[in-house]
Amino acid sequence: MKFYGKGLLVIGLFALTACQSASKPDTASVPHDPDADRCGASQFQSYVGKPLTALQGQHFEQQVRAIPYNSAVTMDFNLNRLNFLADKSGNISSVYCG
Repeated sequence: MKFYGKGLLVIGLFALTACQSASKPDTASVPHDPDADRCGASQFQSYVGKPLTALQGQHFEQQVRAIPYNSAVTMDFNLNRLNFLADKSGNISSVYCG
């Protein structure tokens, strides 16, 4: 292999190294931000995987928004509102404030 071939190989390895994505941080070691969980979404993470209909008949202290898959919602951001987002199959995929 000539010099320019080795150079291209080294440049290619550097380019591939630069393209690696960072891994997700371990959520257990991330400090809890009280402002990001103002609505108490962390208390309702047990709903993830359950059908969206599991919210019927439940009483919540704060504002709640159940969001079916592919539905239109307002883009207003309210940290005190609890959101339940459903996937295609109608199961809750995430619970968050906003």
